[in-house]
This record gives sequence, C-alpha cells and structure tokens, in this order.
Amino acid sequence: MSASRTELSRWQFDLTWSLFDYHLADLEPADFRWEPSARCWTIRPDGTPDWADTEPDPIPVPTIAWLTWHIGWWWSVALDHANGRTPREREEITWPGEDSTIEWLRGLREEWLAVLDRLTDTDLDAPSAYPWGEDAGLTFAHTVAWVNSELMKNVSEIGQLRLQRRAA
Repeated sequence: MSASRTELSRWQFDLTWSLFDYHLADLEPADFRWEPSARCWTIRPDGTPDWADTEPDPIPVPTIAWLTWHIGWWWSVALDHANGRTPREREEITWPGEDSTIEWLRGLREEWLAVLDRLTDTDLDAPSAYPWGEDAGLTFAHTVAWVNSELMKNVSEIGQLRLQRRAA
C-alpha cells in the first residue's frame, strides 16, 4: 500500500527530526557560541543575530547559536503562515539562549506536528506564499517540503559543527 502525501511528509519530517534529536541530546552550553573560524555569524551578547540583507562573499560560518536562532526564525514564520497568523518579522524572533534553545526548538516541533497531523492531501494543494512570495504559484506541499529540506540542511550544519568542536 502506498503512503499518502501527508504520510510521506510526516515520515520525512520524523526522519530529519530523529537526526536532529541525536545532536540536540549531546549539545553542551559552550557548543552554541563556539566559533570555528575568524569569519563567523553568531548571536551577539545583546542577543542580536548577525545578518546581512545581501549574502556576503565569502559567506561567514554560522555558529550553533546562530543556526538555532535561524531555525527558530524561519520555523516560527512557517508556523504563522500554517496557522493563519500574521507572520512575524525576522527582528521579532529572538534567540532564547543556551539554556532554553533546545526546549524552544522542541516546542516548535510540537507545533509543527500539530500542523502535519491535521493536514489532508487537499490542504497540501492550497496556495502558499511562504517562503517564496505570492507570485511563485506554489502550494502548501511546497512549504512542507521546504521545511523538511531546510531543517535537514540546518541539522547537518549543526551536527558538523558539533563534531568539529569535539574533534578540535
């Protein structure tokens, strides 16, 4: 029997999350702000994430702190769209710090699971402007696939940073 598109999306998300949970379980507070190179994007002491509207060249290496804020930002906005809320601006999404970040991300996961659990294949066909804009002509299935892909990319970046720090 073949899986529905909603079942497949949920399976892919669960697989990605299991990889993330592997790294989250082993993160230590000092891992978040470890800078693997001189050119890094991080969260500043005042809580401000490094940012540029035009991607710099070369691209700075993000810290785990920056990556976890980044996940929280795009995922919060994806959840705003999925739940019919006014999407927050990037500057409104703050990083909760080393002691609360894992709990924050797990809370976002629970909220996303509620979205996935209520989806039907018809819902996946609904138009979606996030993250590409109204003119892209894409559907909520594209948004779900993008969340899974973006999370997988960020999880692999966090995992690589964690492993590099431990090996250093």
